Amino acid sequence: MEQKARILVVDDEADIRALLRILLEHRGYYVADAASGEAAVAAVRHDGNFDLIIMDIMMPGKDGVAATQAIREFSAAPVLFLTAKTQLSDQLAAYDAGGDAFVAKPFSRRELLMKAEALLRRYMTYKGKGEVPPPHLDISLDEERRCALKHGKRVDLTEKEFAILQYLMEHPSVPIDARTIYEAVWDERYLPSSNNTVMVHVLNLRKKLEDDPGTPKRIRTIWGKGYQFG
Repeated sequence: MEQKARILVVDDEADIRALLRILLEHRGYYVADAASGEAAVAAVRHDGNFDLIIMDIMMPGKDGVAATQAIREFSAAPVLFLTAKTQLSDQLAAYDAGGDAFVAKPFSRRELLMKAEALLRRYMTYKGKGEVPPPHLDISLDEERRCALKHGKRVDLTEKEFAILQYLMEHPSVPIDARTIYEAVWDERYLPSSNNTVMVHVLNLRKKLEDDPGTPKRIRTIWGKGYQFG
């Protein structure tokens, strides 16, 4: 039987811990929780087999950033921060502490699950291999402002660019062909010329999101299959 991924949920609000437990257990994960930064550090130190930590930042006592710094001394498990602090300086401090991704409070359940599952896939694939995981999880979506965030910094997108990126991120590590993208985003019948439309929008996304658009690592072309995020 395949072993369940193990997730630690850290938040000082009992309602949020309960909600996340329901969401994650419904997906088949094993879930433990902690109500403080101190308890989180103790839990990870005691049980080194967690595959993901979902960490609130603003907690009394040892906050999420300090707890993550302590955890990084003995664990490489990915940390997904939950935070109401969305200033770039706050996010950079959390990344420097060893965080891997962000979800802003109040959070979208879909975005949280999407990022949690992407982090888990990356960690389960690379765990124990001594390899550096791909650098795509610094990208997130701000659905309210209809923009992307790269290392917490806003990247303005057109409506179609946002919709394409959102669709690809909802299917991480899965190649999506141009026809599927076009019909999902434009809600129109695919024509031969539609391929060029999708290609131009993807190229523009790469210019905005990739460190080197000529060698994309976030939105890749899988030849014969389509475009793949991650």
